[in-house]
Amino acid sequence: MTAGATIRGGAAGDRLNAFVPGGVFTLAGAADGPLAGLSFAAKDIFDIAGYVTGCGNPDWARTHVAADDTQSAVRTLLDAGAVLKGKTITDELAFSLMGENAHYGTPVNAAAPGRVPGGSSCGSAAAVAGGAVDFALGSDTGGSVRIPASHCGLYGIRTTHGRIALDRTMKLAPSFDVLGWFAREPKLMRRVGQVLLGADPRRGRPHALLLAQDAFALADPAVGEALKGGIERLVRAVGPASIVTVAPEGLAAWYDAFRHLQGAEIWRVHGDWVTRTRPGFGPGVAERFRWVATIGRDEVAAADEVRGRARTRLQALLDAGQVLCLPTAPSPAPLKGLPLAETERFRGRTLSLTCIAGLAGLPQVTLPLGQVDGAPVGLSLVGAAGSDAALLELAEAVGA
Repeated sequence: MTAGATIRGGAAGDRLNAFVPGGVFTLAGAADGPLAGLSFAAKDIFDIAGYVTGCGNPDWARTHVAADDTQSAVRTLLDAGAVLKGKTITDELAFSLMGENAHYGTPVNAAAPGRVPGGSSCGSAAAVAGGAVDFALGSDTGGSVRIPASHCGLYGIRTTHGRIALDRTMKLAPSFDVLGWFAREPKLMRRVGQVLLGADPRRGRPHALLLAQDAFALADPAVGEALKGGIERLVRAVGPASIVTVAPEGLAAWYDAFRHLQGAEIWRVHGDWVTRTRPGFGPGVAERFRWVATIGRDEVAAADEVRGRARTRLQALLDAGQVLCLPTAPSPAPLKGLPLAETERFRGRTLSLTCIAGLAGLPQVTLPLGQVDGAPVGLSLVGAAGSDAALLELAEAVGA
């Protein structure tokens, strides 16, 4: 399979091109349960017994066998009564933020036709935004739930690192990988969270609001303007806001640390397979895999020191019941088919925002509270480690 070839995703009737080839099927959930009557889809990095986990690349699918068991979070949802409707397209090996898969095509962004859905959980976001399912599972390493949620006008969560098991899941960068999900309504986000998360280890909704001025400075001015109404709703729910600088050494330094740490882990996880298989990767993914192979130990050590400072800083900001507010993405979804140089610039700006929660392993919820040029933009809440359910409760209060 060459990188330029395209296989239609899903089956006849998949108007959103959200599902992988052969990935439209139904697995019934329990007869009753807290999610009975609801449908969901799962990103094609999660094992489903009897199906090959294709991870967005035909060479990966070709070199792997069908799973003999199902990922534990998927099983938990089935046991709670939800019905699985299939496996959704992901960017190749989950290593992109755009949602334009060179092999399977671009899932439709129903909220902003003509624009990308965002990646790497692009198919899951498209399936929810287009009404094919009620909610969907994705994964988030560098922003792969948060960014598609922002682009597609959805609620989305990146959970606390390690909070939900990632057994039978393709690894990308294990010290950053987490499970997340999408829904159109905040009440459903919380219902799913009650099944997957249980109770927070710490109780109580956040009671102090922090506005990340350095994060807002990275976003387009129109994004900040569009999110003012959402911030006002947060103030009514939480209380007056304080202005803070999240990264005293600069978000550019945090982003550089993140990309080196993530890249080194990706090569440790996938380098042998890439070297042996020589897969056909699409634009952007191919270049990034060439780069991660060159990252040295000294670069990783320096980046890890930055991560330590970022964790200390965020713990100090958030450990007493505060919640940090920032734009989820720097702009609305880019148009489809942009040149690689433009998409890489967007990637850098975006990861400079998403690395905040990623470096510290913190939960982040994005709310669809703004529009720019008719396209959605999200407002994000970052909380202390373990405050996932509290963030979902706050999102429901604000989004109601």
